[in-house]
Amino acid sequence: MNAEQRHKQAEIIAALRVQPTIYPATEVRRSVDFMKDYLRQHDGLHTLVLGISGGQDSTLAGKLSQQAVQELRQETGDSNYQFIAVRLPYGEQADEADAMEAIAFIAPDRTERVNIQVATDAMVSAVQANDETLTDFNKGNVKARERMIAQFAIAGAHQGVVVGTDHAAEAVTGFYTKFGDGAADITPLWRLDKRQGKALLAYLGAPAKLLDKTPTADLEDDRPALPDEQALGVTYLEIDAFLEGQDVSEHAAAVIEDWYAKTAHKRHTPITVYDQFWKK
Repeated sequence: MNAEQRHKQAEIIAALRVQPTIYPATEVRRSVDFMKDYLRQHDGLHTLVLGISGGQDSTLAGKLSQQAVQELRQETGDSNYQFIAVRLPYGEQADEADAMEAIAFIAPDRTERVNIQVATDAMVSAVQANDETLTDFNKGNVKARERMIAQFAIAGAHQGVVVGTDHAAEAVTGFYTKFGDGAADITPLWRLDKRQGKALLAYLGAPAKLLDKTPTADLEDDRPALPDEQALGVTYLEIDAFLEGQDVSEHAAAVIEDWYAKTAHKRHTPITVYDQFWKK
């Protein structure tokens, strides 16, 4: 890495609040207490809602959510506190077994299933009726937004809030759908990179299959289960090293910084006339 890249690296690390080392037990407690405090401080909120895909991020956020509501029930005597895990397949999910193993590990109070295929296909058809062409990638973003519609609908029915899975390795690359999986009320993993999240999962006793699963957004029909690293052009090991302040190759740093710059709009609330924004 050159001097300019090191300066940019420090700027990104400060913005995303990543620590070079963590203690899993401490960070588990921090996330659980954060969710408990959020529910306590908002009268009438008793439910956490999260879509479970079978990947590392939703598995971790789900396990933390379940622990948070269990502790609230014990501490307050209020049995209304609950965690609802939601399965949100588009038709038949190829890795459905992984998702079910994640749910078994999380042991949520309640599990619901919403198949988003009909809603997604209807929206795509409605848009295409205007002589528009939606790419497979664009349709993938529609899927992500339909999933979030379902989660907010369920949260609205149960005085609940939607839990997001955004973390530092995802935030730095903007590797999520704007107003799709990027939409949530609370994000208990924010500040952690990918391997730090994995360390928390290992501390919580997650099965090896879930710990070692290849990360994938799995949004495209033409490229099912496409590995994130292939889509990003950089590995999570390189992203994590960058976020932890370590030296990475100039190429890796350039790729990460490019993703960070071009996805800045995803990490910002909708732009107003009072905001500043720049072209690269």
